[in-house]
Amino acid sequence: MLLAVDLGNTNLVAAVFSGPERVTSWRLGTDRARTADDYGVLFQNLLRLRGVDLSSIDAVAVCSVVPPLTPALAEMARTYFGQEAFVASPGRNLGLVIDYHPPTAVGPDRVVNAIGGIHRYGTPLILVDFGTATTLDVVTRDGVYRGGAVAPGVGISADALFERAAGLPRIELASPGPVIGKDTAQAMLSGLIYGSAGLVDVMVQRIRAEIGADARVVATGGLASLVAPHSATIQAVDEWLTVEGLRLAWEARPQEGCA
Repeated sequence: MLLAVDLGNTNLVAAVFSGPERVTSWRLGTDRARTADDYGVLFQNLLRLRGVDLSSIDAVAVCSVVPPLTPALAEMARTYFGQEAFVASPGRNLGLVIDYHPPTAVGPDRVVNAIGGIHRYGTPLILVDFGTATTLDVVTRDGVYRGGAVAPGVGISADALFERAAGLPRIELASPGPVIGKDTAQAMLSGLIYGSAGLVDVMVQRIRAEIGADARVVATGGLASLVAPHSATIQAVDEWLTVEGLRLAWEARPQEGCA
């Protein structure tokens, strides 16, 4: 079985796959202080709690946008599972044609999202990832990754309001009420959530006009389920798209080595 780990700036998402079947999965907070031993203990405990035999993990795949922690995950795979990790890193051939300059500047999470999206939804495709940043990625009808857009994420925007505006509180992100907020917290939620949904809708309209295609729009990321219901253009939410794309990239790897 494959242990697939997607390490983002805010969340760590992991899943165990038996072939194409996702057996179990987790979404945890990213801790930049964790060591290889921390990850080893963490994953062994998580697997035991879900009833997964540790000896059944015969492969580990990693997608990380936190470079200082990538070696720790690779060492964890060697030390605790006896495997050389497949690392989806910038510049590695993951089987996707990338029309971006330079191609190595595209985050590996965006690449595996595109791989997973093409497999599950076809093309043309617009992928919206609500993570630390809100990213929109475009796959053309012929399966080429064209590029996209990057905007501040909902969490970053909420933190900026608290840190830069003395009269605004720190709030917990939640589903908003009326667009016209009746108190400060409601007003902030309205601006953050409806504003993010509106940003996506306008960007989708512009992207569709630019590529000349009515591309399907799929959302993923930790905040997708919070924002997507308020969007007029998002057609599906796929919480585990990144680890699914990582699984597919791992399966398509050159067989002579995966380190």
